[in-house]
Amino acid sequence: MYWNHHDMTGWDWFTASVGMVLMWALLIAVAVMLYRGLNRASEPGTTTARPSPEQLLAERFARGEVDEEEYHRRLAVLRGDGPTLTKH
Repeated sequence: MYWNHHDMTGWDWFTASVGMVLMWALLIAVAVMLYRGLNRASEPGTTTARPSPEQLLAERFARGEVDEEEYHRRLAVLRGDGPTLTKH
């Protein structure tokens, strides 16, 4: 419904054209961001690095969950120069 006797002036064509370009740009930008967001989770190199067992043990020692003797004993087992978990 036009208020100017059913004719579009030059400014009407201009604003309609700019509006259409902006709408398509917005739709394409949303599609690209959605595509990147969904594919980022499936990429093998983007997983968060897990701390090593020695780092976890050091964190437990720092929080006071294990004492010094138990920390050194478990650290020796992890490094392979301490008592083994299985009997030979």
